[in-house]
Amino acid sequence: MSEQPEATKQRQYFIDWLRIGLIISVFFFHVGMIFRPEQWHVNSNESFEFLDPIMWWLHLWRMPLLFLVSGIGTFYAIGHRTSLQYVKERLRRLYIPFTFGFFTLVPLMVYVERIDKYASFLDFIPHMFDGGAYPVGNISWHHLWFILYLLIISLLIAPFLNYTKSAHYNMLRGKLIDITSKHMGLNKLLPVIIISQMILRQYFPKSTHALYNDWAYFTYYLLFFLSGFMLFTSHKVISRLSKDRRLYLYQTIIFTVLLFSLPSIFGKPSIVQDYSRGIIEMVISLSCGLAAIGYFKRYFNKEHKYRKVLNEAIYPFYLLHQPAFIFIGYFVLEWHISFGLQALLIILFSLISIIGTYWFLIKPFNAFRVVFGMKTKPKKTSLKIKTQFALDKLR
Repeated sequence: MSEQPEATKQRQYFIDWLRIGLIISVFFFHVGMIFRPEQWHVNSNESFEFLDPIMWWLHLWRMPLLFLVSGIGTFYAIGHRTSLQYVKERLRRLYIPFTFGFFTLVPLMVYVERIDKYASFLDFIPHMFDGGAYPVGNISWHHLWFILYLLIISLLIAPFLNYTKSAHYNMLRGKLIDITSKHMGLNKLLPVIIISQMILRQYFPKSTHALYNDWAYFTYYLLFFLSGFMLFTSHKVISRLSKDRRLYLYQTIIFTVLLFSLPSIFGKPSIVQDYSRGIIEMVISLSCGLAAIGYFKRYFNKEHKYRKVLNEAIYPFYLLHQPAFIFIGYFVLEWHISFGLQALLIILFSLISIIGTYWFLIKPFNAFRVVFGMKTKPKKTSLKIKTQFALDKLR
């Protein structure tokens, strides 16, 4: 019964640092996508097969953990808001940036991918909705799928917010906390995750990010989000997880070795091998995420002068990073230089363009702050009044 009030007293700095680290990892993940064999939005003339297993492994746990962290952040963001206030806040933070990006950032990316078909970006604009859904047509939301999924999840849980403040919910949550706060107790989440996916992936086997045919993975991310919201906001659960962090890391290593050993174990591809791979991937998704949370709790649960600055900038950074990569990557990949230098220049020029756009265009102006999901800056007049009021009180 006391878990919920207790959890809201003190800011959990490690959650901010983990979110920052995950978004930065997305940045470098997409650098790798340019140079791997699989077709992406822009690709190098030469691909490196050794990147495939690395990118595959990173993809297993990166986005599930980001949804889990989003669930934690949502718990703290709700505070004392009513359902209506929460929906308004989510629409401002998610719907507005998604809509802005859908009509501005994504068309730029699609244009660059099809630049040979159009005389200029202005020539492309009248055709931005031609042909239906991407990749056949020009309509897409590219990396904004994450924001869309978060928005839908937020709207789904909104009607239940009053229930989350009830005695019955706190009793249920308390029982789940008691179960999962035992030694390696968070592994008890695995049966729910695995069973849901074994059922749904029969009908929706691939991750598409298209929503309408992505219900297995949408449910997958929803379960991670709800786990973050209900359990990882408990001091009891997080403390136990911090103590078990090495064990979850060892679990990750063991199942990673097992995952890459499957072809040797089974020989020819089979249904049993496919099911085994799917289950092992889910174990890695959870255990690697748990290890990361445990280590961040242990070593990064502290304030720093740059935390607030980075935490504020990380959302616009996410929105801008993929357009920057695709636009800059298209031109840099045409240069006859080594692939290592191409990667370095894409990273460098992308960072310069993202940071410059954020610092000089988004951060100072409220109109851009709103469409990039940031809070507006207080008006100078009201700030002066508040300062004067504080001085008068001191006198």
